[in-house]
Amino acid sequence: MLSHERVWAAIDALAARKGLSPSGLARRAGLDPTTFNPSKRIAVDGRPRWPSTESLAKVLEATGAPLTEFVALVSPEETPPCPVVPAGTTLPFAGLPEATTEGYFDDEGNPVGKGWDAIPFPDLDGNPLFALEISGTGWLPAYRDGDTVIVAPKAPVRRGDKVVVRTSDGGIDLHVLHRRTARTIELHPLSASGTIVVLDLAQIDWIARIVWASQ
Repeated sequence: MLSHERVWAAIDALAARKGLSPSGLARRAGLDPTTFNPSKRIAVDGRPRWPSTESLAKVLEATGAPLTEFVALVSPEETPPCPVVPAGTTLPFAGLPEATTEGYFDDEGNPVGKGWDAIPFPDLDGNPLFALEISGTGWLPAYRDGDTVIVAPKAPVRRGDKVVVRTSDGGIDLHVLHRRTARTIELHPLSASGTIVVLDLAQIDWIARIVWASQ
């Protein structure tokens, strides 16, 4: 059945297929970057809001996606849900290089799609979590090649936390959160030889805290 949730989910899924966040998709279509923000999906009176036909038309034109592709994404069978992980069993698992490709995350940093494997983890307590495998030596001495980090998209992020950061260009990296202001975020490297990064919040899709690592 057609619903507000399915139409908005289809927009999110189309953005992911093109390697974009919803705000990135809006920019590519020549729309205000906030057009597809969660706050725009609810009217002032609290009722669900439909995306305009004009914005949908611009999105299809900008991405080159046929209408049939978008209609298929509206179908629940065509859009894989975020993996449901029962407590005490497994976590969605992917290598860090694979996770930088399109279709692995929604706009809030939750794992979606069929590209995930699974890894055992005992006590999830119902929280959304996912696992990434470290590849290479770029994060020494904090993490070695082959280490696995467990990431919690919904966990509060505080100064000094090790975090996974996805930027609006689709890049994913690991940092230490040092400072966050109303406009910028300062990220420190995990390696002694790395450089401090200062980004506008508009350049950040999401930040998620690393809550556990196998070492």
